[in-house]
Amino acid sequence: MKKIYRLMILPAIVTLLTVQTATAQNALVRDMSIIEMINKISADSLRAYVVRLTEFKTRHSLSNRASEKEGIGAAARWVKNKFEQFSMKSNGRMTAEIDYFEVQPDGRRIDRKINLMNVVATLKGVDANDKRLIIVGAHLDSRVADIMDSTSYAPGANDDLSGVAAVLELARVMSSSKFPATVMFAAFTGEEQGLYGSSHLANKIKSLEEENKYRLIAMLNNDMIGNTVSSQTKLKDNINVRVFSESVPAVESEGEKRNRILSGSDYDGVSRQLARYIKEIGERYVDQINVKLIFRRDRFLRGGDHTPFNRMGFAAVRFCEMNENYFHQHEYVRNENGIQYGDLPEFIDFEYARKITAVNCAVIANLASAPPQPENVKVDVKQLSNTTKLTWDEPGGIKPAGYYVLIRETYMPFWEKKIYTESNGIELPYSKDNYLFAVQSVDEEGHESLPVFPVPDF
Repeated sequence: MKKIYRLMILPAIVTLLTVQTATAQNALVRDMSIIEMINKISADSLRAYVVRLTEFKTRHSLSNRASEKEGIGAAARWVKNKFEQFSMKSNGRMTAEIDYFEVQPDGRRIDRKINLMNVVATLKGVDANDKRLIIVGAHLDSRVADIMDSTSYAPGANDDLSGVAAVLELARVMSSSKFPATVMFAAFTGEEQGLYGSSHLANKIKSLEEENKYRLIAMLNNDMIGNTVSSQTKLKDNINVRVFSESVPAVESEGEKRNRILSGSDYDGVSRQLARYIKEIGERYVDQINVKLIFRRDRFLRGGDHTPFNRMGFAAVRFCEMNENYFHQHEYVRNENGIQYGDLPEFIDFEYARKITAVNCAVIANLASAPPQPENVKVDVKQLSNTTKLTWDEPGGIKPAGYYVLIRETYMPFWEKKIYTESNGIELPYSKDNYLFAVQSVDEEGHESLPVFPVPDF
C-alpha cells in the first residue's frame, strides 16, 4: 500500500475488512504544491488591492460607469485588468471578462433600469472531460447608511474589499497551477442592492449545467474577512473565522425529503458537507486559524452572495470574520463623539485576512485536484443488523486510488473517523441506527472529494 495511506490505527475501531483508519481532523497528507501556493499569499498584496480600490471614492452599484477615476465602472475595469495581468502566467488557460446584465427598477433599491456587471476570471481545468466547477467570489460594490446614496465616499474596505482582495490574490497565486477541475474567480456587483450579481451568475451556471457544460460542486463566498475587533464588546479575535452553511437544502425533491427524514440527515446537505470539508482541509494546511462552523445560512438581518446559489440547490457557504464592528459597516466616514465611523483600510487586519485567504486556497486546490465524488452511494436498510453495509459506484473521469468512509455519531457535528478502502463497498461493525456515514474519493496524492451522504437502499 502506498505510503500516503499509512494512517493512524485507532484502537476503538475493529473493522470486519482490512482497512485503515484515521481521525477526521488528523493531517492525513499535505501536498507540497498547495503549501507553496499558500506561502505565496501576501498580506501586503491584500493591502495594496484594498487601498487602490478605495481610491475610486464609491463603488455603489448605481454609481458612475463612464469615469476612469471613480465609481463602479472604473473599479470593475481595474479588477478585470488585474485578472488579465495574472492570466499571463496561465499559458492561455485563464481568461477574464466583465459580464454585463440588465436590471429593471424594483421599487426598493434599484430606481431605474441599469446595467450591472460581474468581473469574472476563469481558470480552465486541464481535463477537457471534467465538467466540475468551483467558484470563489466576493462583492465589489459598497454603500453608506443611505442605500440609495451613490455619490458619497463609500470606501467599503472590509465590506467587501477584504473579500475581493482575497479573490484577486487567489487568482494571482493559482493562475499558473493546473487542476483537472475549473476554478472561477468572481467579483460581484449589486450585492448591497439585493444580491443581483450573484443571482445573475447562479442563473447562468444553472443554464450551463443544463447544457452539460459545467457541474458546480462548490461556491465559496468571502464577505467581510478582515476585521478582528468587535464593536460594543471590543473583543479581538484574529484566530477564528466563521463559515456559514445551510442545513436542509433550499431545493429538495419529495424523494430527497423522504430520504432525509428517514436517514436523520438534516445536517448533511451539500452545503454542510462543504463546510465540514473547509474545516478539515483549511486547518490541515493553515496554521493559527480555527474554522468555526456556524450552522445557519447567514447572520440575522443579513444575507450574502452564497444565498442565490443555495436557492438553486448548489453547495455554497459564506466566510466571515469572527467579530464584526458595526461602526465600520454601511456608515458615512466621520468622527463623532470620539468614535471613527466608516469602512476604512486602517481597520483591516491584513494578516488575519491572509490566513482566511489561505484557507480558501487550500480548499480550492485540494478539491480541484481531487477525483470526482463516488456515485450512487447507498446504505443497505433491507434488514435489521448491528453492522452497516455501504456500496457505491466508481465516478466517471479520473479514477480514484481509493475511498474514505467517514463515520460520526448522530449527535456529533464533525466526522470522527475515516476508513480507507479500495473496494466499491464495505461492511462495518457500526449500527446504521447509531452512526452517520459518508463516502469520498481520494487520489494517490491524498486529495479528497467532497463527501457523499448515502441514500437508503430498501
